[in-house]
Amino acid sequence: MDLHSDFLARPLAHRALHDVTDGRPENSRASVRAAIEAGYGIEIDLQLSADGRAMVFHDYALQRLTAKNGALRQRSAAELATIPLKGGGEGIPTFAEILALVRGRVPLLVEIKDQDGGLGSNVGQLEQAVVRDLAGYDGPIAFMSFNPHSMIALGRLAPDTCRGLTTSAFLPKDWPGAPEPTLARLAGIPDLAEAGARFISHDARDLHADRVLEIKQSGLPVLCWTIRSQQAEIAAREIADNVTFEGYRPA
Repeated sequence: MDLHSDFLARPLAHRALHDVTDGRPENSRASVRAAIEAGYGIEIDLQLSADGRAMVFHDYALQRLTAKNGALRQRSAAELATIPLKGGGEGIPTFAEILALVRGRVPLLVEIKDQDGGLGSNVGQLEQAVVRDLAGYDGPIAFMSFNPHSMIALGRLAPDTCRGLTTSAFLPKDWPGAPEPTLARLAGIPDLAEAGARFISHDARDLHADRVLEIKQSGLPVLCWTIRSQQAEIAAREIADNVTFEGYRPA
């Protein structure tokens, strides 16, 4: 399935429209509600709970975003729901809760975080959880991952989903758990066809890479992350078809 046109018409709020000074932590219900009210598209992240639920949370570990320590994957969805996000009073939401909140009113871009640990093929459980929650959802939604194996797995489970790849220069310093040959390979973005990718979302610092320009010339949409100022947005839009933003409000 091709990327819905709404993903190119509205800037995408990175981890929803978050601002902890206003009680809206990243990937929270409050930040999702704020994005909907402002008319922005929304980007969120998914991790897997101990009992196999898709949770809306960016990090593998809890400590940056909550007062708890340890891996999110070691706790159940029910337990995670009771852990308040820093800067707000809400617990960690499930993907199903966010789908029920959005209800198709704005486009929802969903990044499935790598569950292999090294961008390898040990994936599938989170993708299965995603498909269970997605049943019956009616609205513009697209999925992406840095790990092409995730999108390949999602394509097998739900071939009608719109899938893309989250991409970058894949520098070793940014991926300490991944083998360098894997990173070198992924930097060339070789898996578009196998993943059924209908777009990429690329690191804005690397938009002038030859491979990105080649993908754009092929006609696939190029999104980018993460834009933090109007000036940076203007520069990114010289290449990117849309931006994922935080820290300011695009037009």
